[in-house]
Amino acid sequence: MGFDVAYEALTDHEDDARWAYGTGFADPLSGVDTAVPEGVDRERLAAYCLMLGDDALILSHRLQQWVTRAPELEDELALANIGLDLLGQARLLLTRAGQVEDAGRDEDALAYLRGPHEFRNVCLAERSDADFAHLVARLLVFATWRLALFDRLAATRDPMLAAIAAKGVKELTYHREWAAQWVVRLGDGTALSHDRMRAAVAAVVPLAGELFRTHPVESDLAAEGFAVDPAGLRDEFDAVLAQVLTAATLTDDSGSAQDGRSAQDGRSAQDGGSAQDGAAGKNGRDGEHTPALAEILDEMQALARSVPGGAW
Repeated sequence: MGFDVAYEALTDHEDDARWAYGTGFADPLSGVDTAVPEGVDRERLAAYCLMLGDDALILSHRLQQWVTRAPELEDELALANIGLDLLGQARLLLTRAGQVEDAGRDEDALAYLRGPHEFRNVCLAERSDADFAHLVARLLVFATWRLALFDRLAATRDPMLAAIAAKGVKELTYHREWAAQWVVRLGDGTALSHDRMRAAVAAVVPLAGELFRTHPVESDLAAEGFAVDPAGLRDEFDAVLAQVLTAATLTDDSGSAQDGRSAQDGRSAQDGGSAQDGAAGKNGRDGEHTPALAEILDEMQALARSVPGGAW
């Protein structure tokens, strides 16, 4: 590397090849028009960016908690990279939210200085994972839904959102593939791994109903070409999930994949795991969350709140 001591290498920020995120990298949205499109409701567009940004931020934090806990070193690296991808999406979306609302809040203020009731992420992103099978089941559900959403969002009338979505499609394709491979590996593995994967699917998939409930913000913006109505993603989601669960031998007794459509609204307390994590019936888009989100924010925001205005 051309350095006399290791410390010089660590403190030099010009060589971006050694930095995973945050310094010395090219702006992925360089050249994209940042102006807010004419005719759009700024308040609603800012809220929409917050929704998508909060989804990514909270799940990114959850994924990093699995680094050092995954079955193999390669998978720890994979989870770290997936978490970084989502963190990158969160930064771009929260920045865009701040630009659109024009109230002087940047990505840090939005990430670190809001309380749980102000976050707009889906509850699926905040729940904890009982084991690795729950983790990959949740990531499969989340990535399958978000990939379908971003694929359509790339055609939005907001150039910034379109560019963020186009970049995210490539990342989310990998996220979905990695999670699907593990679901199949565990589901079609040993008797123990099969049972654990089946239990995880039974707990997680019914919670997907919240992902497809159309919020008024989404409905209004979608009608104007600035957002995606999530209700229109359900068929694609079910088709992908059915294919994966069939390959993983995780179909029910009738032979149909456990796509969770019978629990589409996610409100049944009898769906495995729903009552346990408190997500049943919650609407994260309106600030209704489980106690898990407050725990995440206590950890994530501790430094920023202990040193107001600090920079590091």
